[in-house]
Amino acid sequence: MKILATSYFLVITALVVLIAVLLRYPFKFDPGERLFSAEELALYNGTDEKLPILLGILGSVFDVTKGKSHYGAGGGYNHFAGRDASRAFVSGNFTGEGLTDSLRGLSSSEVKSIVDWRDFYFRSYKYTGKLVGRYYDSQGNPTKHLKGVESKAARGAQLLEKQKMEEAKQPSCNSRWSQDEGGEVWCDAGYPRLVKRPQEIALTGKMSKRCACFEEDQLSQSGLELYDGCDYHAKRCKVND
Repeated sequence: MKILATSYFLVITALVVLIAVLLRYPFKFDPGERLFSAEELALYNGTDEKLPILLGILGSVFDVTKGKSHYGAGGGYNHFAGRDASRAFVSGNFTGEGLTDSLRGLSSSEVKSIVDWRDFYFRSYKYTGKLVGRYYDSQGNPTKHLKGVESKAARGAQLLEKQKMEEAKQPSCNSRWSQDEGGEVWCDAGYPRLVKRPQEIALTGKMSKRCACFEEDQLSQSGLELYDGCDYHAKRCKVND
């Protein structure tokens, strides 16, 4: 009996200590860990004024109610409310098929841009939880899709930085455009030439060119393109677009 009494006393003591700890450090439910299904998120699309307005981007859900004039019914960004339409942040396609969280086929620079948008929402709005689906599983853990997106975005950031460093070695042309006179490029020092941007293929999947200024002893380099109708030693050139 004495052993049972001692055990009972220890259990009661442990419970008292636990209650004291809980009273001093009460457990608080973290709304940031709430998990949404696509059907649940759709309820928060701004049509029910009793509910907050939520949107998802890369599986992260944000309360954008304070931007009700934009995200609420009739607002210019209402198509983002109640869903994860990550792709539309860079595609500009706000129709049915465009309002998707799939980033299939997007370039690393476009994926980076969407990650930047997600960071904007973390800074500007209240984080509410996670959308179960493409980017988070039923336990709220990131999926291979999210890891792939973040890896591709990081690669895009590296390529952009590398491109910036490379292009800083050769100054860019000045440029201007007006409705009446069209476009013009010029160099304060050197001569304007079009030059390919090799990093663009990895960034966007396309090759583009930029206008850079070259000294006279550099003009014989391969890959330099003279603007149509521009003299070889002209410091200003008209452009068609």
